[in-house]
Amino acid sequence: MTSILSQLGALASGPVPDAVRAGIPSRIIDIVGIAVRASSLDTSQAVVEFAADQGSAPQATPIGGGQTMSAAEAAFVNGVLAHSLDYDDTHLPSILHPSASVVPASLAAAEWKGVPGATLIDAVAVGLEVTVRLGMGGYDHRARQSVYFERGQHATSICGAVGSAAAAARLLGADADGIAHAMGIACSMGSGIIEANRAGGTVKRLHCGWAARAGVTAAQLAVRGITGPPTAVEGRFGLFQAFLGNQADVEAVTADLGERWEAENIFYKPYPANHFTHTGIDAAIALRSRGVGPDDIATATLEVAPPTVRTIGEPIEVKRKPESGYHAQFSGPYTVAAGLLGGNGLGVGLADFTDELACDPVRRELMARIDVVGDPRLMAIYPCQLPARLTVTTASGHTVVEERLANRGGPDQPLSDSELSTKFADNTAGLVADSVSSRIYDALSGLTAAPSVSGLLAPLVDPIGKQP
Repeated sequence: MTSILSQLGALASGPVPDAVRAGIPSRIIDIVGIAVRASSLDTSQAVVEFAADQGSAPQATPIGGGQTMSAAEAAFVNGVLAHSLDYDDTHLPSILHPSASVVPASLAAAEWKGVPGATLIDAVAVGLEVTVRLGMGGYDHRARQSVYFERGQHATSICGAVGSAAAAARLLGADADGIAHAMGIACSMGSGIIEANRAGGTVKRLHCGWAARAGVTAAQLAVRGITGPPTAVEGRFGLFQAFLGNQADVEAVTADLGERWEAENIFYKPYPANHFTHTGIDAAIALRSRGVGPDDIATATLEVAPPTVRTIGEPIEVKRKPESGYHAQFSGPYTVAAGLLGGNGLGVGLADFTDELACDPVRRELMARIDVVGDPRLMAIYPCQLPARLTVTTASGHTVVEERLANRGGPDQPLSDSELSTKFADNTAGLVADSVSSRIYDALSGLTAAPSVSGLLAPLVDPIGKQP
């Protein structure tokens, strides 16, 4: 039987359907905009300083880094930035974030090698497909849950390291065997636990950066002759056994490979918060549009699929009192409150997740009236969608319900080009000059015809906020 890596290597070295390629520039635009916005965070400054301390050849651009770095270090910095706001896209039902590692790894390798824009697009596409396919290998159809997640592992960084390796190796000129070796090497580099989702800490922001760095590093080693085991995924001591035990779905990785592209099922995030909160935000916005305001609410109950409660609703006393804007992004009560109060961006935006607002007495008083519970009936939809039902009992004793069964930003409710453009502009506003933002947006939109991607991110190398 042909190994999984051999099959993925063949896919990653082959042609990409036009329909898949057409959606990739928007993925890159989305990640670059998010990275710009995240560049001013304290954690971002810390990783820039860390990467600069490593001392490396000037090969690629770290956004806001002040200097070019090695491709691996630039991929690390940009991957951290891309995942730091929880604004990056999500694949369902695997529930992982593929673009935040694959795009930074691909941009760094592509810039270093000066490949055409079309070559970058193809590399991102195959990297995304490898990432989500490995994620699907950890999806339990009967339990309707990610096995990685259930075991406390971050599939985003584990699978992202391997997908990033596939993309980077393609950009470095590796053939199918070389790409397979790069992925096999990266299988020894994938890691990440998600306790920070529950208990706090900023380490989760590093995960996509480390995956991107691992992918570029694995590709660089593979093209120099380092090899990985051919059965690094499905072998007795391979990635699946290590992370999933006997719960791996090997068939899901290779089923209709090359014919059906899972990368087309990646959801954009309209709101900068954990994806489990989004339909609750939509329901809250809908209630507000019906005239239901915070003062009208005696109690509110957000019903979601039971597996998501632990992330956005437990412990409820903690979720009702987030300590920071970052923690608020994982709070069902806070995100519902933000939707009810009215927000920025595409309905609830970056300006709604500040440390000050997380501790705002008015919001905390509203959060105290909001509960989060699991409804087993929603499991019929979850996790192909992340549905929610918001039930409000008003001060006058009436009951008002809003239900949202499909996520905005997914294939069933895609964001328009205008909405994606608005998101990019919102992410870059106030941090880079409008002329720089427009130049980057136009250049990324025209990637298909770009003769080279070298210098593509050059306008963003200077410290953010200090650019002309």
